Amino acid sequence: VQLQASGGGLVQAGGSLRLSCAASGVMYTINGMGWYRQVPGKERELVAHITSDGRSNYSEFVKGRFTISRDNAKNTVYLQMDKLKTEDTAVYYCRADYSWIFGTLSYSDAWGRGTQVTVSS
Repeated sequence: VQLQASGGGLVQAGGSLRLSCAASGVMYTINGMGWYRQVPGKERELVAHITSDGRSNYSEFVKGRFTISRDNAKNTVYLQMDKLKTEDTAVYYCRADYSWIFGTLSYSDAWGRGTQVTVSS
């Protein structure tokens, strides 16, 4: 499975951005999908996660401002980021859990390359 993220950029505080991440891969079932972020010198942290049936959860620092959604037909996950703050500046990564059956059921995960989000004051 390969993940292609897009939508990052530079925005002023209070503004909005929408990230997209499309998963590709034949013969795989995409299960949970999520967004993480990382700033230099810190560990990567979960931003939001969504299951294949649409249940979502958010980290406290984005609740009420970010919305995660997905289009299962396109194997794409979105992150709508509103009311952005300077502390949201980070590289955002998408992640997908997937499974496949080649005789037995197997699981793995994949990460996208990351997209830079910069929020200026």
